Amino acid sequence: MSACKRLLYVVKHRSLWTHVRRNVTTWSPVGAAFNAKHQKRPNLFEKNVGLFGVPELSCPAGFQAATDRALKNTERLVENACSCPPGVETVESFDQLSDGLCKVADLADFVKVAHPDPAFREAAEKACIEIGTVVEKLNTNVELCKSLKILLDSPDIVAKLDADTRRVAELFLFDFEISGIHLDDKLRKEAVALHVKLLDLNNEFLFGSHLPNRIARSAIPEHLHLHFADEGSFIQIGGLHADSPDDLVREIAYMIYLHPNADLMECLEELLKCRYKLAKLVGYESYGHRALKGTMAKTPEAVMSFLHLLTEKLSDRTATDFTMMRNMKKKLNPRNSELMPWDHPYLSGVLRAERYNIEPSLYSPYLSLGACMEGLNNVFSQLYGVSLMSEHAGAGEVWSEDVRKLAVVHETEGLMGYIYCDFFHRQDKPHQDCHFTIRGGRRCPETGQYQLPVVVLMLSLPHPTKRAPTLLTPGMMENLFHEMGHAMHSMLGRTRYQHVTGTRCATDFAEVPSILMEYFATDYRVISQFARHYETGQRLPQSLVARLCESKKVCGAADTQLQIFYAVLDQIYHGQPQDQTTTEILEEMQQKFYGLPYTPNTAWQLRFSHLIGYGAKYYSYLMSRAVASMVWKQCFVQDPLNRDMGERYRRQMLAHGGAKEPMLMVEGMLQRQPTMEDFVDALVSELNPNFETFIMDSES
Repeated sequence: MSACKRLLYVVKHRSLWTHVRRNVTTWSPVGAAFNAKHQKRPNLFEKNVGLFGVPELSCPAGFQAATDRALKNTERLVENACSCPPGVETVESFDQLSDGLCKVADLADFVKVAHPDPAFREAAEKACIEIGTVVEKLNTNVELCKSLKILLDSPDIVAKLDADTRRVAELFLFDFEISGIHLDDKLRKEAVALHVKLLDLNNEFLFGSHLPNRIARSAIPEHLHLHFADEGSFIQIGGLHADSPDDLVREIAYMIYLHPNADLMECLEELLKCRYKLAKLVGYESYGHRALKGTMAKTPEAVMSFLHLLTEKLSDRTATDFTMMRNMKKKLNPRNSELMPWDHPYLSGVLRAERYNIEPSLYSPYLSLGACMEGLNNVFSQLYGVSLMSEHAGAGEVWSEDVRKLAVVHETEGLMGYIYCDFFHRQDKPHQDCHFTIRGGRRCPETGQYQLPVVVLMLSLPHPTKRAPTLLTPGMMENLFHEMGHAMHSMLGRTRYQHVTGTRCATDFAEVPSILMEYFATDYRVISQFARHYETGQRLPQSLVARLCESKKVCGAADTQLQIFYAVLDQIYHGQPQDQTTTEILEEMQQKFYGLPYTPNTAWQLRFSHLIGYGAKYYSYLMSRAVASMVWKQCFVQDPLNRDMGERYRRQMLAHGGAKEPMLMVEGMLQRQPTMEDFVDALVSELNPNFETFIMDSES
């Protein structure tokens, strides 16, 4: 069968579960690929194709060759961008320039954290530094910027540009401006120095924020030592132990793990000062104003308005949640019933478990990894006409034997791109679930072809065994759907320029497609199509899904309020300088926007690692959830697998990446202009009992 016919066969024959005998279930190719234990195949005669099929990367030294090639090409493209007549070709040269550097830098960014071989990690780290240094120089290349400015300062030329080209040109110019390109030589050098200093401060803070603290063994009751890591005469505490049923264990972990570190405190204070100074230098009122340009919110004032209004609308529900927690603590520990910050995560979990029995072991047998992948395949095929097709990875193409490669195939458009699924736990692998862009999609004027996107999804799931496939908890399944939402954003974002491909868009919009997938993951009409017991084929009972959905609303207001507090803190830190320390600001904002008392001699902000990657944009998750909620309720809740609505969603939101103003994409999907009040109401309404619950015949 030819490759083309095979693709069409897979698309047309999407049977999810085929019962060949009573209580025996066979898997589709995608399900089988993820439920079967990986079999190592000898490949003695197979040529090493290099990581991700890049020939140079068949060995660590290849990173230098790939870097050298990219830098040589960069010189040619810089010359072309500076010498060609202003117009579309200028922007195309910029995008090719960005693409060539990103193809090495993005791949290296992934390899340096995920590859099990230290030699590969070191080579990738070196490539990142070398490419990063060149990017810094390009961002301060006056001649390069001048070619773009001449283009955008010419109304006649701009009028002839299509909307995507104009926007990408403006985004490239913005990158120059925030680097201080428009400043005189002295101030530009100052801006470059601040950039360099911030890179060091960011790395220092990020590293320090994850380091454990320690305390003398004698300072902790002996019967509690077993809960913490032993370090000779010291006890090491590397987290909050938020799930511990022992009040004292949680309190000790909170007090010690959040104990102030003078060096890290100085690092954070200096980091925030440098960010403010750089923002002012390049013409912004504050770092927050600089960071929010181009987002849905647009300004810090709009963000704070959103957070204030949400706090106001949630206040009664939040108070009720804290009352429930206090009562539960009194019930569990009558002698110490004061509700403290270290109690919130544990007690909200206890309340959920008491009200709804949502023990993960009740769900996991129905949620094998293969079943969930078939479920995703079913959702994508019904919404977009897209199928996931398991492909054999060539020798050296993947960094671990258990990585699976998927081709994403559209029923009429053909191959859309590739997703590498690095799903299983291994030593030294980061535990964070995430999505990496390895290669962005773009239209290649030099070849006339479309450059197919390549992404990696990273999870940390248990391996299948001889007795059972990998079984997911409901939380793991939601995370899988969430990350696959990012992947499909990358696959379906058919942008002309890679600078705005897929998830390369405003931070407060980037999470919308992934959060929207969580709604599909908890809708029984979707789940019932794939969630079957891996041994018996029995369908997951609807009552279990309903309990799971309702349990999420327990203490939901308090959980949201905690996120509001973090988002407010982030905004204040990145606003105008205050005559207070970061700890004093935290204490004040905790009282105003959270409600549980500040604990003296703690500094939670030193563990707030999101300040680095999400500086002034931590609110993004709340706003993205509000948008996703509105899209779900207005467009999918009546019929979650409606093809017409799926096509509209792809056309209005997924297809553009960052090539269109984010709010315009939202307006196109909702067919109206939402307000901040609409966003707030969307979040608040989700906490209502029986929100959008559908009654179905569990036997249908």
